[in-house]
Amino acid sequence: MIDDFATVIGQAMGWPPTAGRMAAVLLLSDQPMTVQQLQDELEASVGTVSELTRLLITNGVVARSKPAGARHFVYEWRPDAWVGCLGHMVRQAEQLRELSYRAEHLGADLPALQQRRLQDMVGYYDLLVARLRSALEEYNASL
Repeated sequence: MIDDFATVIGQAMGWPPTAGRMAAVLLLSDQPMTVQQLQDELEASVGTVSELTRLLITNGVVARSKPAGARHFVYEWRPDAWVGCLGHMVRQAEQLRELSYRAEHLGADLPALQQRRLQDMVGYYDLLVARLRSALEEYNASL
């Protein structure tokens, strides 16, 4: 299962395979894990583990915390990981939609073909943001 995650998630998300493996390890772990535990499990360097935990945190599926009295941070699969993941997708689409608005405005003097491409970009991201927000609301309501 972990190798399947490494391959499929890595390819689908454009992540390195080790990020997919880390996602699987944390998803299947019943306890939060330290950097050292992740290094041992993944046979990866501290730099790789650090980089990949940041990637998974940014993508909304992993949380970092420091338990009371602990010396080290731990990482765990978020209980609401799919909400976090979808929320990240919404934020990405919103950023790209804002870019499309600026580009359309700044490209007002471009030839018709380029203006049409920018208008298509605006339409695409308007639709994508609306659908992703709707999916997030629907998914939250199903929990």
